[in-house]
Amino acid sequence: MPATTIDREAWTAAAVGAVPSVLAALTGHRRTAAVLAALPVGIVAFFRDPERSADTVPVADDLVLAPADGKVMHAGPGQDGVAPPGDWQQISIFLSVFDVHINRTPYSGTVTDVTYRPGKWHAAYKFESAFENERSDITLEHTVGDRKRTVIFRQIVGLVARRVVTRVRSGDTIRTGDRIGLMKFGSRMDVFLPPEVSLSVKKGDRTVAGETVLGRWPVS
Repeated sequence: MPATTIDREAWTAAAVGAVPSVLAALTGHRRTAAVLAALPVGIVAFFRDPERSADTVPVADDLVLAPADGKVMHAGPGQDGVAPPGDWQQISIFLSVFDVHINRTPYSGTVTDVTYRPGKWHAAYKFESAFENERSDITLEHTVGDRKRTVIFRQIVGLVARRVVTRVRSGDTIRTGDRIGLMKFGSRMDVFLPPEVSLSVKKGDRTVAGETVLGRWPVS
C-alpha cells in the first residue's frame, strides 16, 4: 500500500476541533465528549497526503497530470469570464470534503508568476466561484526544443474552505506531480492548457492527483 502522511496544516485545525470534546469531558459529559472526539479525527483525515505514482515514476514530458483528486466539472474550451485572456482549453475539477486536498502541479517547468486574489466563498461547484472566490493563480513555463509551453492552474476555495495554501513562488522549478499546496475543506482546481494539447478527460470523470492524465502535448 502507498504510504500516507498527514500535512502539517492538520495539527492546528485538529487542536481547535478538539476543544468541544475536551470541554464536554471536563464538565462530565463523557458520552458527548466521545461523540465530539470524532471531529478532530475527521480533520486529521482530511489533511491526509498519500504517495502517488508521480512520486516514484518519472512522468513523460508530453503528459499533463491532474493537480487534484475530484470530479471533472468542465473539460473543453475556456469559459468566458473564467479562462485567462487568450486561447485556452479549460479543465475544472471539484473537490468534495471527502477528497484528498493536497494539490500537485499538472506539469513541469519554472514558476513565472503566482498571484493571490482574495474573494468570496461561493460553493466551489458554482460557475461564479471561478472568478469571485478566493484563489491563487500559478503560471508555469517549460521549454522543449525551441518551443515554450505555458500552463496556468488555479486553486479556488469553496463554501466551507476559507484558506488557500500555496507553497511555490515565482522562480521555483517543479516537476510534474510535485506537491504545491492545498485548499481547506472543499474546493476547486482549474487548469488552462493551450489549444494544441489533446484532452484525455471529459465532464463527469474522476481524477487522482499525480496519476490521472488530463492531456497530451503533440509530439515535437
